[in-house]
Amino acid sequence: MSVFSEETIARLDELISRYPTKKAALLPALWVAQDVGGGVLNPDAMEAVASHLELPPAEVQGVATFYTMYNKVPRGKFAIEICHNVPCMAFGAEELIAHCEHSLGISAGETTPDGHITLARVECLGACCNAPAVQIGSKYYENVSAEHIDALIVQIKSLPDNPDHTPQGLISETASF
Repeated sequence: MSVFSEETIARLDELISRYPTKKAALLPALWVAQDVGGGVLNPDAMEAVASHLELPPAEVQGVATFYTMYNKVPRGKFAIEICHNVPCMAFGAEELIAHCEHSLGISAGETTPDGHITLARVECLGACCNAPAVQIGSKYYENVSAEHIDALIVQIKSLPDNPDHTPQGLISETASF
């Protein structure tokens, strides 16, 4: 018995139809599983994706745990993801992370008590020439300073409780980051 509804299975089947093989649909299928899971990709959902795509569960879990875009635990409404790879580290990512931890009163990997913001260390965001890089939802920021992140945090905190945003989705165009 699948943990997915008939509607979700139809979404997965439509996705699969766009790809030459079922395996090629793995990343978007995990995205669907996370979406219907309320922003969290749990072990049962990974197992269901594996079954539906006829893949070994360990392969699906390996992919899901490799990418930071898949949330294995609940996150805040907004995730501030700071790259901590070598170029970003060389240009101040560790200091930026420490600054955010102090400003938000949490450690990297935690969510503020109000559930609004999750702070996360992530691997390469692909902006090595403009380090340090930060991602919030689908928006990227480069050459981020403590002052810049402070302004972003103020803007995030001022957004409504039900923003046009999922932990990995789009922030509406009216938000001015």
